[in-house]
Amino acid sequence: MFYQLEILSDEQSEKLQIIRSFFKNLKSVCVAYSGGVDSTLVASLAFEQLGSKAIAVTGVSPALAQTLQAEAKKQAKWIGIKHLEIETSELDQSSYSTNPKNRCFACKKELHTHTTYLSKKLNYKIVCDGVNLDDLKDYRPGIQAAKEAGVVSPLAKFNFTKKDIRDISRALGFPWWDKPAQPCLSSRFPYGQQITNKRLRMVEKAEEYIKRGGISEVRVRCHGSTARIEIPEDKLKIFCKEYDFKELIYYFSNLGFKCTSLDLEGLISGKLNR
Repeated sequence: MFYQLEILSDEQSEKLQIIRSFFKNLKSVCVAYSGGVDSTLVASLAFEQLGSKAIAVTGVSPALAQTLQAEAKKQAKWIGIKHLEIETSELDQSSYSTNPKNRCFACKKELHTHTTYLSKKLNYKIVCDGVNLDDLKDYRPGIQAAKEAGVVSPLAKFNFTKKDIRDISRALGFPWWDKPAQPCLSSRFPYGQQITNKRLRMVEKAEEYIKRGGISEVRVRCHGSTARIEIPEDKLKIFCKEYDFKELIYYFSNLGFKCTSLDLEGLISGKLNR
């Protein structure tokens, strides 16, 4: 049992009780687990209520940053839940690599082909994911793929917002409660631009460089051979003052970027969906 260390609102306390009851009444569950705050809350509560009858499964592909893969392992170990990794091959499919507007549909279809197969093979009754109420308001074609695969989204089902998830995670003492959102690396490419392993690695290494300088939340959007850096608006002055631009440009150039720019609007999740 994860004990509550901080006070929650009455509404949040009720949601927590409801989702705990939901998992308690299941025979077993396989959680599609990315290591993000959302799916980690689902995995934590599933394990709390079901113990060994709950399992967390992470899809591993070139679009998953290695640092996030390592964090997912670390968090699963902290929780105590059994954690498996499966290799997915969405990059080999033109419905994904050509980066159409419904790219996320192809991604989640590939992921849940594996999670549902593994769930049945290991005799886990259902697959759950970390989709929440706020996700339903955004352009998320992958949600439809999950529905078609029969995946259940308990956070969305019980009206958990992103704020609820962070507040409850904090109240339960989860050290990652304020972990920045980290969409897959493919989200850094405008629709229609080819996604390759090489280009994914360029973006990953570019973002790691920014993070080493102290700014933990960053997106390096890849427009052809141009890198466009997005960081939170309140960090722009820090970035301009403390980062060595000549060194940064040299590093990005060695990665393969011919031009590097800073987005003065700041980081806005889903900006390429405009």
